[in-house]
Amino acid sequence: MADEVVLLDFWPSMFGMRVRIALAEKGIKYEYKEEDLKNKSPLLLQMNPIHKKIPVLIHNGKPVCESLIIVQYIDEVYVVSRKVWTTKGEEMEAAKKEFFENYKILEGELGDKPYFGGETFGYVDLALVTCYSWFYAVETSGECSIEAECPKIIAWVKRCLQKESVAKTLPDQKKV
Repeated sequence: MADEVVLLDFWPSMFGMRVRIALAEKGIKYEYKEEDLKNKSPLLLQMNPIHKKIPVLIHNGKPVCESLIIVQYIDEVYVVSRKVWTTKGEEMEAAKKEFFENYKILEGELGDKPYFGGETFGYVDLALVTCYSWFYAVETSGECSIEAECPKIIAWVKRCLQKESVAKTLPDQKKV
């Protein structure tokens, strides 16, 4: 079954624009439904009954509300790494190439700093370090080595794992 994606939005909404950009960047096809905010549709009222606001992303019949949460959801559900372990042949090779290109960009941003924000563990580190939990699955499925391709990222992860909060929270990669 193909994904059914519907976006309830209002064209000048800056919050909806975030979602439309995220969908476009991930190459996700979706049905756009323009909302009249003075006369809200039954679908909007059903999908966001508490706040009754746009945007609402409906993925296979399930609503996701609030633009930043929708963007995060899109990023998590439509990740490149998922393609590495769900595809084969040329499609897998293309997914691996894209996966490593993304991490090489992150390596460039990290530079010679111990953490993305500089000398201390910060928000970007917190947001990204959890990806490490899936590295073993990517390496096993994709028959590749993230450390060989992106050594700065692995060195950064090891620094992050020295923090008790990170070490106690991240699961054993082989159980993911």
